[in-house]
Amino acid sequence: MAVLIWGSTWFAIEFQLGVVPPEVSIVYRYIGASLILFIWSIFKGLPLRFNVNSHKWFALMGLLMFSLNYILAYRAQIYITSALSAIAFSAMLWMNIINARLFFRVRVVPRIYLGALLGVAGICVLFGPQVAEISFSDGVFFGSFLAVIGALMASFGNMASQAAQKAKLPVVQSNAWSMLYGTFFTAIVAALQGHDLVFDPTPGYVISLAYLTVFGSVIAFGAYLTLLGRIGAHRAGYATVMFPGVALILSMLFEGLALESYVLLGFLLVLGGNLLVLVGDTNKQRV
Repeated sequence: MAVLIWGSTWFAIEFQLGVVPPEVSIVYRYIGASLILFIWSIFKGLPLRFNVNSHKWFALMGLLMFSLNYILAYRAQIYITSALSAIAFSAMLWMNIINARLFFRVRVVPRIYLGALLGVAGICVLFGPQVAEISFSDGVFFGSFLAVIGALMASFGNMASQAAQKAKLPVVQSNAWSMLYGTFFTAIVAALQGHDLVFDPTPGYVISLAYLTVFGSVIAFGAYLTLLGRIGAHRAGYATVMFPGVALILSMLFEGLALESYVLLGFLLVLGGNLLVLVGDTNKQRV
């Protein structure tokens, strides 16, 4: 589910850029998402009171995953296309593999590395023609740098989430508190930059904001972080390779993108890598 939803959010983010500063849009997105999760928790009778140590995890996840990650990702798309953003962000797969090794001593079998390599190769094949048309100016390099650092922040956030789940912290309430903390941190950044809380009432902005809030944040993160807790960050991170493929499928369905041979080859590489990464019980092998 996370793959299907996140595959469409790259396009939705484009409608968020313009009138409203990126940091302010992120504040709107995550204050809305956190409120939805708090209301849902109250409705379902889920406990919302946690000790100080738990809130340290929530704050860390909020800073890395719901603040810095998105500030950098939104800013990156001012300078580069969604294709380049997708390729840069797919580096999170390798970051998760390395960080899982560093923080959780996960021993990754060669099949995982091969699958990750096939997946990234597939993304490069899929977006190769679009990237070839780009003039690599200073702005493009800067945007790509922001996207890669954003992916690194997201990977560290994945590690924090996995550690929180190992400490038996529930996903729904963890996301509610983490998104609230992320909103707070992003609001501080927006204030330091002198941004006002402006709003764009146009249908494109409002609809994309609602979609990103409900589907891109509440539902997709709930599904992804649950998966992360079950199979480990080094394997769940493969979603970052899969969702650009979904974006291309949507482009073929709604934007008239032709099914060229490079598209088919890219999909086959991504799917082959997916099988190698997800088949087997590798996440149980530790040193």
